[in-house]
Amino acid sequence: MGPGTLDPLTKELVYIAVSIANGCPYCIHSHTAAARAKGLTDAQHGEFLAVVGMAHQTNALVNGMQIPVDPAFRVEEGP
Repeated sequence: MGPGTLDPLTKELVYIAVSIANGCPYCIHSHTAAARAKGLTDAQHGEFLAVVGMAHQTNALVNGMQIPVDPAFRVEEGP
């Protein structure tokens, strides 16, 4: 969570999303508080949660339907 190319608020949002996926209430609450301290507004929080919810729902649908990855979207690992 130290200095890097991602800004501190973005790092907190990623942490919250992973904590939601893992079902960790402690981390959800503590990193939401940290994000608010870094400037997260109520509007941003609501939009963020909507995106997390949409991703969760569409991921479940695509996995359930066993839809293959479109070749145009494949990310190949580097050297």
